[in-house]
Formats: sequence, structure tokens, C-alpha cells
Amino acid sequence: MLKNIEGNKVPSVVFSHIDEEQWKKTSTDDLFKNQNVIVFSLPGAFTPTCSSSHLPRYNELAAVFSAHGIDRILCVSVNDTFVMNAWASAQNAQNIEFIPDGNGDFTREMGMLVDKNEIGFGQRSWRYSMLVRDGKIEKMFIEPDLPGDPFEVSDADTMLDYINPQAQKPKSISMITKAGCGHCVRAKAALKQQGLSYEEIELGENGLTNISLQALSGNATTPQVFVDGVLIGGANELEQWLKG
Repeated sequence: MLKNIEGNKVPSVVFSHIDEEQWKKTSTDDLFKNQNVIVFSLPGAFTPTCSSSHLPRYNELAAVFSAHGIDRILCVSVNDTFVMNAWASAQNAQNIEFIPDGNGDFTREMGMLVDKNEIGFGQRSWRYSMLVRDGKIEKMFIEPDLPGDPFEVSDADTMLDYINPQAQKPKSISMITKAGCGHCVRAKAALKQQGLSYEEIELGENGLTNISLQALSGNATTPQVFVDGVLIGGANELEQWLKG
């Protein structure tokens, strides 16, 4: 059974990592002392749930967490620094600090190191999140001890609801674009002017085609903008939506 250790201090560990092509050491004091920190830990870099859901939503809500007194958000995984740095680059998640727990020292001391030999992972972290204030664990959200890789409670929205259930969350905006599209440029500029972040999906990437665009939006023109899963339309419709 995975143990909840709320009220305890975080383990005293030193992380080795590559930063600007130099080996560096970072202690848990460096990360947690006199700071309010969110940690989310997951089974592995580049794995599906971690890359598509767990990490991106923490990055998306980072500004909201900051407005509620959070100083930093750490993603911990039992991977080496080269893997974590490559994943950080691929994810383009500037609001998250990627912490490589290559030997599993921190995860072991947290009581979250689990055996995933059956899928060839060896020893990895169980999925969990926690709120740490000045090195003391205030709250933990540990995924249920079920087969596979459950993802029910360690997500960013659950953490934000704990910190402030009334917090206003940003809209989730996705835009389908294509290279050389002037209307796409206009739509992106309109969103940036309003300070709204968005996900851009370009035709031709990951197998997305004009047929896919037509199926998703009912239109074959770009851009096509979705807000919280609802189709807004092209650049003209987006500008009207932004006017309120």
C-alpha cells in the first residue's frame, strides 16, 4: 500500500542534472526551502498519459497557480537528466521544472518507488502529486493502487481545486492551421493580443489532413478554432468571440 506522508518534510536528496552543458547539483533545500511548491511525479518521460495530459495541464495552469502563491512546479520522474532534458524540449513546457531522479533516491524515500518490470520499466515512480510549503508536505494526491497506470487524482485541476475551488481557469483553446495561412496569422495575433494561450495543430503534422479538418469542424478552411472543445470557427468568428 502506498503511504500518504502529509505533514512530513520532503526527503533530503541531491539531484544531478545537466544544465547549459554542465553537470550541476541541486538539493531539495534549493527546490523547497521558503517556497510553495507543487510536485507531480509520473512513471516516465515521453509516456502517453504523462505527455498528453498530466504535464501539459500543469503547464497550462501555471499562471493560475502562481496567482495563488505557488513559486514553482516540479515534474519528477525516475529518468536520467538527458532523457528529462529531451522531454522538456519536446514538450515546450516553459512553466515546469523537470527534475531527473535517475537513481530513484527521492522517489524511494517518498515511498513511491514501484516495480514495473512486467512492462520493462524496472523501478519507477507511482503517479502522485503534492503541495509542499517550505519543505513540509501539506497535501498529497496519490493515484489508487490499481493495475496499470491510473490517472484520477494527481492532475492539475484537482490540485487547483484543493488550493482554491473558486479559482478561475483559463479557456482551453486549440487552433488548426496550415503553413502560409494569412488568416491563421491573424487569429494567432488576436489571441496573443488578449493574452490567451493556445495549442496550434498544423495540417500535415501527426497525420492530420484536410479530410480530418473537415470531419472535425465541418469546414475545409483554416484556421478552425475550438474553445473548451466547442467550435468557434475561423479568424472572423474568433474575433467576434473575443469581443464578447
